[in-house]
Amino acid sequence: MTNILDLIGRFFISGVFLLSGFNKIGNYEGTVGWMESFGIPGLLLIPAIILELVAPILVIIGYQTRIAAGALSLFCIATAIIFHTDFSDQMQVVAFMKNIALAGGFLFLLVNGAKSYCFDKK
Repeated sequence: MTNILDLIGRFFISGVFLLSGFNKIGNYEGTVGWMESFGIPGLLLIPAIILELVAPILVIIGYQTRIAAGALSLFCIATAIIFHTDFSDQMQVVAFMKNIALAGGFLFLLVNGAKSYCFDKK
């Protein structure tokens, strides 16, 4: 039961990034425009999409979990600071805190790792 809950937890914490990565691909130009409105070069969207698609898959399957979780933790902190610091807007406060909470969850995975069902040596 513990292994199943571990897998479900890793899917839950990672799923939001998979969805976000695919949404960025589907609305590429709109996302570039939104990023540029914050002074972030649109060229950085490509590595963001790659990170949001690859790292969650690694976390879910338990391969290189610590590296992927560390990268996602840094990504969460960076996006919170860059995009969600209008604390006069309650929704931005919530988005900031969600990013920080996700960063904390990924830090937990960075420290503890995760069981891989495909890649662990027997």
